[in-house]
Order: sequence, then structure tokens, then C-alpha cells
Amino acid sequence: MLVQFSIVPLGVGVSLSSYVAKVIKIVENSGIPYKLHAMGTIVEGEWDEVMDLIKRCREALLEDTDRILIEIKIDDRKHSHNRIEGKVASVEEKLGKRVNR
Repeated sequence: MLVQFSIVPLGVGVSLSSYVAKVIKIVENSGIPYKLHAMGTIVEGEWDEVMDLIKRCREALLEDTDRILIEIKIDDRKHSHNRIEGKVASVEEKLGKRVNR
């Protein structure tokens, strides 16, 4: 399944990059395939491993702040793998060119 998520700490000022870096370190250490983009992170894996990862990211940020906002979007498709890259490749094939990544 593909999961796009963002975790935003509230009340910490306008710059969030240090908090994003903390979360991405946890994501990288998980070994789950991921892609960071400007508005969140996409991961691909099984339900339990992805939800456990998001839980660990949540717990890490709650060490630094009293309130966070979490958004989660799930695309769950049976018997499908490598969709982080595969979905983009499918669109590029139909366009006949690479898209801006």
C-alpha cells in the first residue's frame, strides 16, 4: 500500500525543517521505501509496518512539542509493488516524456 503522510508540530515557529529531518531519519532507518516531497512523505509497505512507522514518528515529535497535526492518505491496492516509482513511470509512458520530479 502507498501512504502519504505529514506530521506538523504546532507552536514551534515558522521553520519546520529540523522536525522534518527528525522524522525522515526515522523513516530512513525503517528500511521502508519512501520519497520525500515538499508537502509530506510517501512510503510503501504493509499496513502494520507503515502504521508502526507513523506511530514512531509521532512519538518522536511529541518529545519536542505538546501538539502535532497528522495527515494520512492511503492507497491500498492488492498484489501491487514498487508503486512509488511505478505510478509516475506509467504517467510518463502515456505522456511520452519524463515529468518534472
